[in-house]
Amino acid sequence: MAVLDETLLKIQLESFYEAVRADALLGPIFEEEVADWDAHTERLVAFWSSIMLKSGRYKGNPFAAHTPFASSLTPQHFQHWLHLWSQTAKAVCPPAIAEQLDFKAQRIAASLEAGLLFRCDAASEHVEPLTQTGQ
Repeated sequence: MAVLDETLLKIQLESFYEAVRADALLGPIFEEEVADWDAHTERLVAFWSSIMLKSGRYKGNPFAAHTPFASSLTPQHFQHWLHLWSQTAKAVCPPAIAEQLDFKAQRIAASLEAGLLFRCDAASEHVEPLTQTGQ
């Protein structure tokens, strides 16, 4: 019986980012932002180890890491990322582990998408005050 461990997480992440780098939608974004793929993979193994194995190895800030290129992201990017993640997990992990990884990825993506795509400038646009009927 396979167990989720750092080795399987690393296989998942290496396989996933191989697919991402070859992808027409996501590849260009990652190629522009990631200079050292080995360091990137190790950082993400630490992230997923903290999430899935409760190792506490990740010490970064996912929002801060993605903020510099948030303006080039759309909901389509997040959905496509999730699709590739799920495909990869199903290919390299036993079904129960793939399901766990998918579940966590959906929650992480929703959080990042909400945090990165919410535009404060849209919220601060001029809004007419509400008036009561009959005034």
